[in-house]
Amino acid sequence: MTPADRLDRLWQTVLAGDERAAVGAAFAALDDGLGLEDVLLEVIAPIQAKVGLEWAANQISVAQEHAATAINGRVIAALTRHSAARVEPRHGRITVACIDGEWHALPARLLSEVLRLRGWQVDFLGATVPTQHLIAHLRLAGPDAVALSSSVATRLPTAHATIIACQAAGIPVFAGGAAFGGDGRYAHMFGANVWAPNARRAADLLAGGLPRPKLAQPRQPVDDLPHLADHEYTLVARTARSLVRQTMADLMERLPAMKRYTSQQLDHTAADIAHIVDFLATALYTNSPELFAGFLRWTAEILMARGVPGQVLLPTLDVLAAGLKDATRASRLLKEVRADLDDRYPNWSRQRFR
Repeated sequence: MTPADRLDRLWQTVLAGDERAAVGAAFAALDDGLGLEDVLLEVIAPIQAKVGLEWAANQISVAQEHAATAINGRVIAALTRHSAARVEPRHGRITVACIDGEWHALPARLLSEVLRLRGWQVDFLGATVPTQHLIAHLRLAGPDAVALSSSVATRLPTAHATIIACQAAGIPVFAGGAAFGGDGRYAHMFGANVWAPNARRAADLLAGGLPRPKLAQPRQPVDDLPHLADHEYTLVARTARSLVRQTMADLMERLPAMKRYTSQQLDHTAADIAHIVDFLATALYTNSPELFAGFLRWTAEILMARGVPGQVLLPTLDVLAAGLKDATRASRLLKEVRADLDDRYPNWSRQRFR
């Protein structure tokens, strides 16, 4: 069976919600001669990535996305109960955890299983681990390192605080996941000891030796990110709810069509605005215009895939910029991203809401 055939077979079973068939497809890959690590990273991981892409393209529903993720998790459990997965620990101890508020636990789960296969003792703490509970675990268990996973960029401020707290406890930090950027820029920005783009690379780096803990000197986020001294991130983060409410109210006046929205449509609009505000705050935290611009481009594509006029983003950005006119970085960022959307979607400026 070719690699493409393996992926298609597992995808079809996951999409159908057939857990037994999905487990069978994964074990068939083992029978074809793939090692367990390869099945985890070259079969299951790509299928999980496809789940996210299909949801974004409006090809599967939220319920299907959740069901597929749950099935993939149970396939991993079935595989790792297999006799081939029973590897005695011969290295050190690693704690693997998702940042508080990060619910996408499957990447961290895959890392945990790969590390176990490589001979590490692993404490997998799962999704959304509050920082104070993580630190309590580290002090009790005394691992050689902690691997922190985050997929959603809006968790970056929390990730930064968690990295600082772990290092203050004397534990070196591995950072990984899409939130940290494809090149690990945010992991480096936050002072993580090591960044890895994927589970295999993380395991390879650990095989080369554990990083030395940084000196446990007290530090604050502003020590790593001096631009936080302007307090604009704090302003946006703390007033996020009122910004969303005011933006909704102003949009209702600017866009008469919104007055005919159903309650469900209004809820979805408010949720979209809340995501925009969250990403604005994160972009201010990291001083990264590209992070915000990338999110808005992605949002535009998502809206259009769902039959929602993407140009609704333009007045939304205008309203937010007006509300934050005294916040220099925030208002400049909103105007720059609006111009970027105008350049990418020139027809928007000629369209009007009715």
